[in-house]
Amino acid sequence: MSTVAATTVAAWLRDGTEIAFLDVREHGQYGESHPLRVVWLPYSMLEARIVHFVPRRATRTVLLDAGDGVATRAAARLAAMGYTAVHVMAGGNAAWGGAGLEVYKGVNVPSKAFGEAVEHGFDTPRIEPEELAAMRARGENMVIVDGRTPAEFTRMSIPGGISIPNGELVYRIKDIAPDPATTVVVNCAGRTRSIIGAQTLRNAGIPNRVVALEGGTMAWRLAGFELEHGRAGTLPAVSAAGLEQAGAAAQAMRARYALPLLDARALRTLRDDPARTTYLLDVRPGAEFAAGHLPGARHAPGGQLVQATDEWCAVWGARIVLVDEGSGVRATTTAHWLKQMGWDVYVLAGAAALATETGSTRPTAPANPDLSALAPAAARALVDAGRALFVDVDESVHYRARRLPGAIWGCRPRIDRIAARLPAGVTAILYSEHETRARLAAIDLAEVSGNPVAILAGGREAWCAAGGAVEAAPGEPPDAERIDFLFWVHDRHLGNDQAARDYLAWEEALPAQLARSGERFALAKP
Repeated sequence: MSTVAATTVAAWLRDGTEIAFLDVREHGQYGESHPLRVVWLPYSMLEARIVHFVPRRATRTVLLDAGDGVATRAAARLAAMGYTAVHVMAGGNAAWGGAGLEVYKGVNVPSKAFGEAVEHGFDTPRIEPEELAAMRARGENMVIVDGRTPAEFTRMSIPGGISIPNGELVYRIKDIAPDPATTVVVNCAGRTRSIIGAQTLRNAGIPNRVVALEGGTMAWRLAGFELEHGRAGTLPAVSAAGLEQAGAAAQAMRARYALPLLDARALRTLRDDPARTTYLLDVRPGAEFAAGHLPGARHAPGGQLVQATDEWCAVWGARIVLVDEGSGVRATTTAHWLKQMGWDVYVLAGAAALATETGSTRPTAPANPDLSALAPAAARALVDAGRALFVDVDESVHYRARRLPGAIWGCRPRIDRIAARLPAGVTAILYSEHETRARLAAIDLAEVSGNPVAILAGGREAWCAAGGAVEAAPGEPPDAERIDFLFWVHDRHLGNDQAARDYLAWEEALPAQLARSGERFALAKP
């Protein structure tokens, strides 16, 4: 491990060689201030996620923290896993701004900034909430499509809208709006997916009038209109005619945007290259992915991949190979945006016969044979006897809502604070929703505490399934200690009008920040 200056990292990000720039702070810390090209990978989940984010262990990797030594601890963990080119940025996040480099607020900022650049560069048509309400009142020939995930749609949606995630729009538009005279209105919660969804359809050359809803559901509510809650987001089927139209549009887009097609042999060549990182991402909805996918592929729904590319790809300069059910439609529409973001992207053709792996995956911690895993009943007995204490190392929002009886809260980067609260001789039983965060935090706690350390087998999920009691802990931990929670992002959906206005203004201000830092995207107009 070596220490490097912020200015050196800034130069590395522009030198054309692969680099993973990782922010190992917790979500609240990261979301308040960070460099544009840093990717959030918290220390609390480091070993479980790093193999997906940075699969090639020789990748040049830089870690950023709060100047509190967490990056040094993280570097040691990565070295133990075989990562050979790990560096720590001196001075932590404060050193970036201190060097005169641009600092950004928010999450998924590269993708959010890209959405704003698309609107400016393509002059994407848009309408205000008041105009949409008037169109609905007049009974105009129109359809409202919500480009977010089905889960987000269920939480809140525009009345009359239907859930069609952005990655599915071109694939399903013929069956949603078969009449070319139908106006298609695309919305999300704010701006990015409204813009990207509408422009995707325009780039695909569909004959309908397509517009983005300015400000999405937030602007709709701020304008005084009601949202619907609890509606299911169910995707409509794709007809033969719909697939034919979508396939023709995708073929034209591949030609227009010079998107290379790969076959299985070419994919193997890329993945076997020891000098480059290759991400293989399946852009279909979760149910399709779980039913059958290529071995080693990760699930990355196309609309979300464009919206939040940094949640899947942490190595700048890496290759991305996209795959769908074999038609190439959804892979193509996603790829044409990733290429304009600056990624080296490919579409995998004819891969349906290779989709031999089933199910979905979630992060798991490395095995630790020395760590005791206590079943709920055994854990309850120890706690009831005063010989153990529950320690919640999950996100603080979950602790406040339903902690195990008497549990204290803490997070891995501040493990010393947990150790300080443990009575002598008492076993610390760590738990999280499943086991991953608990297993990782247990590594650190065992190093700094003389107490016996165990985890709750199956986590809080198993505890509740076994009938274990939970209790609310409002106000605990206090807000000042919740470094894992980004308040201003969450408050915009909780009826806080000013937070919603501030969020929309933040998105609109991103192009000015890009200009100050000299960042730009290679937009290719149709």
